[in-house]
Amino acid sequence: MARLVKRPVLVYDGDCGFCTSSVRFLERHVHAGATVAAFQFADLDALGVTAERAEYEVLWIDRAGRVSGGAEAIGRLLTAAGGPWKALGVVMRIAPVSWAAHGVYRLVANNRHRMPGGTAACMLPAAQRPGARGRAGR
Repeated sequence: MARLVKRPVLVYDGDCGFCTSSVRFLERHVHAGATVAAFQFADLDALGVTAERAEYEVLWIDRAGRVSGGAEAIGRLLTAAGGPWKALGVVMRIAPVSWAAHGVYRLVANNRHRMPGGTAACMLPAAQRPGARGRAGR
C-alpha cells in the first residue's frame, strides 16, 4: 500500500562507501528536494519498503508513496531536480535507454565493492557486515 510522504525520499545503503560517495555527489550537484536516508536508519515500514529491497537497490519514494528502484529511481530523482537534470532523468526512463540504464546500474551495483570508495563490506548482505546489529529485520 502506498504511503504519502511530505517530501520524496532517496534510500541508499549507508554501509557502502561507494553508495555514500554517490549520494553525497547527488546532494551537492543534483538538488531534488528529497530527504536522503541510509536504509539502515530509515523507517522502512513507514516508507512501505523492505530491508531486502533497500539492500538490493537505491530507492526513490515519491510524495504519493510510489517506490522506484535502481536506475528508475535515479531517473526519477533527476527528473524531480528539474533543469538540465530533468531531461536526462526522463530520457533514462524511456526504452531503449532505460534498458541500458538498468544494465549499467546492475553492473555497478553488483561490483560496488570494486568501485572507488567501495569496501569488502559492500559485498556482504547487510546482516553479515561488520558492526551489523540485527538490521536485517528492519
